[in-house]
Amino acid sequence: MSTMIVLLLLGFPMMMPLLIATLAAFFLFFEMLNPTIIIQQMVGGVKPSALVAVPMFILSADIITRGHSSDRLLDLVMRFVGHLRGGLAVTVATTCTLFGAVSGSTQATVVAVGGPMRPRMLKAGYSDTFTMALAINASDIAFLIPPSIGMIIYGVLTGTSISELFIAGIGPGLLILAMFSGYAVFYAWRHRIPVEPRSSWHERWRAIRRAIWPAGFPLIIVGGIYGGVFSPSEAAAICVLYAILLEVVIFRSIRLKELPGIALSTGLVTAVVFILIGAGAAFSWALSYAEVPQTIINGLNLADAEPMTVLLCIAVAFFIGCMFVDPIVVMLILIPIFLPLIRSSGLDPVLVGTMITLQVAIGSATPPFGCDIFTAIAIFRRPYMEVIRGTPPFIFMLLLTAMLLALFPQIALFLRDLLVSSR
Repeated sequence: MSTMIVLLLLGFPMMMPLLIATLAAFFLFFEMLNPTIIIQQMVGGVKPSALVAVPMFILSADIITRGHSSDRLLDLVMRFVGHLRGGLAVTVATTCTLFGAVSGSTQATVVAVGGPMRPRMLKAGYSDTFTMALAINASDIAFLIPPSIGMIIYGVLTGTSISELFIAGIGPGLLILAMFSGYAVFYAWRHRIPVEPRSSWHERWRAIRRAIWPAGFPLIIVGGIYGGVFSPSEAAAICVLYAILLEVVIFRSIRLKELPGIALSTGLVTAVVFILIGAGAAFSWALSYAEVPQTIINGLNLADAEPMTVLLCIAVAFFIGCMFVDPIVVMLILIPIFLPLIRSSGLDPVLVGTMITLQVAIGSATPPFGCDIFTAIAIFRRPYMEVIRGTPPFIFMLLLTAMLLALFPQIALFLRDLLVSSR
């Protein structure tokens, strides 16, 4: 572990500390083992068929981010709530939720929604710090609303049903949307932000017609999976086909010759993700072989702890970890450590997966090193301190959601239990 920390402080890409720390452990402590086990573990880490969904969802997100889908969703929400006090801010939060159900990516949501809405909110009188903080933190909802890449990785690492994880994320995601919308209304009332003109019903019907096609993504993902039409991996592939159909054939926002370039961009991101997963699998195996999880659990006296205590410890560990390190890496390192404890405590793995995904999302937007913060810096071209200044109220609401989820698990499990019992 010390090797990883030193290499991270020296600025090496995250895959290098994972691999070098694993190799160091093998040659220093596991001399009797064949080093080819490292290769076997890395290959095994990227072997699960469920991981096929990751590049597919990334590709569909890339296509629709460059197309017109996000604009149509924005227009739809704006036509119905834009005239209310705080309507512009509510539009941002709601569209982040809708776009999350299309892309499953927090960073893509910051780009697609925050980019076009920031100038409009500044013109309306919102402060820049509030506007950027809203875009950064509302994008967290994309990590909870299906399709969630974080939930796919958790499901692969723990053997938990990905379809059940997807449906469990909807409740917490909608709760966060309600909190953010309420705060947006309060902010607009307190700062006397003027309201936008009310849209006519003709304009609203036109916006509905324009948004019907993009609204098909949640129907494919949620309806298709829970209707038994196809698996999560098949849903991901169909989303890519649907995104191409929309943006190339129907909207004509992307030319056919642009698709190879978009696919190349997706390939680069996917390569990084899969290298991290492979390196994390080898590192996790080394931790398990050295009985590090058992040592940590015994050292913290968690072996006989109450399920609520275990859940809170997991939440705190993931929240702190994602403040400093890439979320996927934190999941790859910490999930194998806590997995024996999750199983022995009797906690519902779907509830734990939802809590971990929520904490990963919160950490991604939390200083000092949340990845969404740096995405916002690049998109909005504003200094670090200005970008994070307005985040505390949103982080408080996100942490409150985590607390409510721990106290009332049915926030996540109600829909899951309803669908499982109806099958």
